Amino acid sequence: MRMQAAELFDQEIKPPEVAQRLRVSLKPAYQWHQLWRNGGREALASRGPSGSRCRLSPRCLEKLAVYLEQGPAAHGWVEDQVWTAARVATLIGRKFHVSYSVSGATRLMHRLGFSPQVPARRVAERDERAVTVWREATWAEVKEPGRPAGVTSASRTKSGSPVGRPEDAPGAGAE
Repeated sequence: MRMQAAELFDQEIKPPEVAQRLRVSLKPAYQWHQLWRNGGREALASRGPSGSRCRLSPRCLEKLAVYLEQGPAAHGWVEDQVWTAARVATLIGRKFHVSYSVSGATRLMHRLGFSPQVPARRVAERDERAVTVWREATWAEVKEPGRPAGVTSASRTKSGSPVGRPEDAPGAGAE
């Protein structure tokens, strides 16, 4: 689009007309015109993708792809066979001594053709009968009692408000 704008500027078309023809707002049209005036078409050329550069070399990226293909168990995660972004960030730190955030590891995985997986919330070894017994026996003992039944309100000024409001509080006498 910037190159199309440069062609139009070469034809001495003003930025408002360029904005209309290219269906952009006036601001980028004027910015492009300023760049074009100062540096010609080359000034409007793309400088490549924005953002920070990858901190792993192409060779390290190839190795990482091989490590990911081997699976998590080959690298110490034996509880389940999913690559989470946190695990991949840890693996990168261990193997390449480079620190990656979880979101950075996610983007890197996508770039390599992998997707992070979210492990199932329940473990395979879960004993449903033991969980049921615990809920019925232990949980019933430790659970705090709920609010008393009846009309209640979160508002301090409505009549359904909890009892125990100071007598001099606004609306204390209203029921």
